[in-house]
Amino acid sequence: MNTAPSLPAIKATDLSCGYDGLAIMEHLDFEVQAGEIFFIIGGSGCGKSTLLRHLIGLNPAIAGDIEVFGESFVQAPMDRRRALLKNFGVLYQGSALWSSLTLEENIMLPLEEYTDLSKRERQDVACLKLAQVGLMGFADYYPSEISGGMKKRAGLARALALDPSIVFFDEPSAGLDPITSRELDELIQQVSSEHGTTCVIVSHELASIFSIGSRVILLEKEARTIIATGPPKELATHSTDPRVLDFLHRRDIAPTG
Repeated sequence: MNTAPSLPAIKATDLSCGYDGLAIMEHLDFEVQAGEIFFIIGGSGCGKSTLLRHLIGLNPAIAGDIEVFGESFVQAPMDRRRALLKNFGVLYQGSALWSSLTLEENIMLPLEEYTDLSKRERQDVACLKLAQVGLMGFADYYPSEISGGMKKRAGLARALALDPSIVFFDEPSAGLDPITSRELDELIQQVSSEHGTTCVIVSHELASIFSIGSRVILLEKEARTIIATGPPKELATHSTDPRVLDFLHRRDIAPTG
């Protein structure tokens, strides 16, 4: 895959998203630059997670196109789409770890599916990824034996198993206390800065958005489209749209820096 810096990691053009042919959002146009931490934000029911499902190929686009490093994901044949999926990692909201498998075995699953590595090599990769997210020594633990924050880290380790160019996060801070949430934000920032990974994050948490977000798109339920795009701190300071200001100032969390 061509991952030249001049090409955006993701480009959505006149994209319509929804279910069974019924559009929830229409005319979405945005780009995610390679290596940035990009947030999809908005209130409940605006379609954040629906858009994410379209970006990772779980739902087909109703109209428009999604390009991954310049190549159409929507129009690609199935075998090529499968190849493109190797460049994606996903951390689901509930971590989506298999309860009957150890953390090591969970991380080995995508390696079994997409690589020809031997079992020993897969184990080595799993241990490396656990160490990368601060879980060295927990390979033989089951999800029920670790905390919620550790489950998120283990889910991220699995998302990183194939060294993806892009990692998608669905409400990564959901269910976490503020300290654990901040630690996860720092880990996401570390992954992005050290490995050049593009991070696309669905969230409504202002602390995370202002702390690590490079840019955001703000979806609005009634408008059924994007109503603002840009760095979150700039939008919070300079936007004249009351809908944008209401969302970004809805708590006593002021943008700093």
